[in-house]
Amino acid sequence: MPPTNTATALPPRQTLPAEERHATELAFLAAYDEGPRPPGWLLTPRSVITFVCGSAGAPLKLSEPHGTLPGQLVIAPKFVGERALVERCVVTLAGERGLLLVGEPGTAKSMLSELLSAAVCGSSALTVQGTAGTTEDALRYGWNYALLLAQGPTPQALVDSPVLSAMRSGQVARVEEITRCLPEVQDALVSILSDRRMSVPELSGTAGAQVSAAPGFTVIATANLRDRGVSEMSAALKRRFNFETVHPISDVEAETALVKQQAVAGVERAGAAFDVDDAVLDVLVTVFRDLRAGRSAEGWDVERPGTVMSTAEAVQVAVSLGVSAAYLPAGDSLDLVPGHLLGVVRKDDPGDHARLLGYWDGPVRRRAEDGSPTWRRLWDLRESLR
Repeated sequence: MPPTNTATALPPRQTLPAEERHATELAFLAAYDEGPRPPGWLLTPRSVITFVCGSAGAPLKLSEPHGTLPGQLVIAPKFVGERALVERCVVTLAGERGLLLVGEPGTAKSMLSELLSAAVCGSSALTVQGTAGTTEDALRYGWNYALLLAQGPTPQALVDSPVLSAMRSGQVARVEEITRCLPEVQDALVSILSDRRMSVPELSGTAGAQVSAAPGFTVIATANLRDRGVSEMSAALKRRFNFETVHPISDVEAETALVKQQAVAGVERAGAAFDVDDAVLDVLVTVFRDLRAGRSAEGWDVERPGTVMSTAEAVQVAVSLGVSAAYLPAGDSLDLVPGHLLGVVRKDDPGDHARLLGYWDGPVRRRAEDGSPTWRRLWDLRESLR
């Protein structure tokens, strides 16, 4: 093997941003659909929707060769949800209006935000992570204090926030968990989304005293419904966003397929092959769906736990099962399911332990009595929940 040029080689990365992970699809769609684009957009709105939702298994064909791109390509679906939701999101962004994705934790709001940003402007990196400690500087600008002391307030000493960088370049800025930011921090976005300008009063009298947004600039924010009361958004800020609710996956087969796909990828990143039986995944997804909905597929009432039984949590449990099977093989993966479920439900409310036991005494027991060997085995594992 030839020696690696350590000066230029990139270190391995656990994950890639959407624009790198799906670079071929983005380049293909840009060549495939040469229709009108909103100012600053890399793809047409129709192609953005196709990128997110997929081409329904049908190969798209280029009208003529285009560099090293394949002549035809099937665009894989990346978001499991309503196509109409994605269409509304794209229309909102094309109108340069702020988009707020709300929903329960684990419903892929951040992933959808990342995919939309990558397809619209080619970058999902201009991101602010909202927390109780996020300051207004994260949404506006800061200063390089060494230069500030040496030169005073100059454009060279200014440190752009991701939002200000997006304004300059006409890209999409992402604000994750916006309701975790304090209200006075959130409201820094009000004038930005209204006037499409950001004033820098410290640079008064210079060319950089005011930054106007380039065509294509907009903001995608996310907020968890569980966090709605943390830092309620002001009415003024709400009016500047279009709200779209991302619901949990409604189709059990689609959710099961997604959990398996993501779990396979997660275990492969851990350096192993995924070897968990499909029947175990079916049980795992069924349990999560029952507890999330408060009702089983058969119509039996289930006491919902206080914690969120999201698809994302189901994926993490499936990854754990796969890693255990690969590195710590010790019998059937199904035997590990109760312990992992207990770890999930204990996160918020100690009373959820009793609710999980109640689920075992209800749907799990009744399915076992109906003759299912898989559910019978799960019922026999009830004592491991104690």
